Amino acid sequence: MNETNPKLISIVVPVYNEQDVLGKFHQRVTAVVSALSVDYEIIYINDGSTDNTSTLLNELHAQDSHVTVIELSRNFGKEVALTAGLDHSQGDVTIVIDADLQDPPELIPKLIQCWNEGFDVVYAKRRKRSGESVTKKVTAFLFYRLARKTAEIDIPEDTGDYRLLSRRAVNAVTTMREQHRFMKGLFTWIGFPQKSVLYDRESRAAGETKWGYWKLWNFALEGITSFTTIPLRISTYIGFITAFGALAFGIYIIIKTLMFGDPVAGYPTLAVIILFLGGMQLIAIGMIGEYLGRIFNETKGRPLYYLNNYLPSEQTREFIEAFGNQSIVHDQSDAASKKQAG
Repeated sequence: MNETNPKLISIVVPVYNEQDVLGKFHQRVTAVVSALSVDYEIIYINDGSTDNTSTLLNELHAQDSHVTVIELSRNFGKEVALTAGLDHSQGDVTIVIDADLQDPPELIPKLIQCWNEGFDVVYAKRRKRSGESVTKKVTAFLFYRLARKTAEIDIPEDTGDYRLLSRRAVNAVTTMREQHRFMKGLFTWIGFPQKSVLYDRESRAAGETKWGYWKLWNFALEGITSFTTIPLRISTYIGFITAFGALAFGIYIIIKTLMFGDPVAGYPTLAVIILFLGGMQLIAIGMIGEYLGRIFNETKGRPLYYLNNYLPSEQTREFIEAFGNQSIVHDQSDAASKKQAG
């Protein structure tokens, strides 16, 4: 149990084309954390935005000494941007939150209260989702339950990236440098005491979502294939069932022909069987290809990201002066180990 408040809180905020909501978000999150009477830093990770987000972030950094701005060299995706923020966070606790204000910053004190109770990971669980279509709600409901049923770890249902991580939880997550990153799974995989906090998710404050159905579909595939090999196992089972069914049907045809003299079914039956078996084979090959592609990407050993610009907050500069530059990492694949060495 932590008997005192954290000395430093790191707020990690990945952003991509959020010019319409960025100012409002900064006002609300600053109002919440400044009322806690503890030191804090807000780390914005610009994931290759193409609108005015970069300019707004530079202005926030110039106006607020608590702001760190990390500009990635291109759009690497939210999961990598989130990793970059964790790599650079220095707080006793780190809070991950999106800039669209669907996840209310006013929940932060409750997350810290749970950290004081001794929990290393406190994740915000959605009780209600406002401002989303029925299709999105249904597909999200099904995805989280499918991921939980198939994964080898107990991934929480109806839970996004909004959560608090203790220092040792951040250190643990940043040691994992795989290219295909499903952060919700990684946060669970590390273990440590974890607790949920219920909340009602609000509508987007401004702007439009960057997650279309195609992106969500690919994200779902990423989540399922990152933590289970069940799709490969299912294709094996289907292969056995299909082979057994074909054998049984063949025996039935032979017996029927010998005993009753019925002719063997012709072209339509043959065409359907060939198309069915060909389709099943292509599905199985596709499943194998998904995993093979992940192996291919991992063997390249590329860094997760590169930085285009880095503007540290006053808190980060003080940390560098106290512990040296080696404690702040930018774009190397061994980021977490270097950070721990500092």
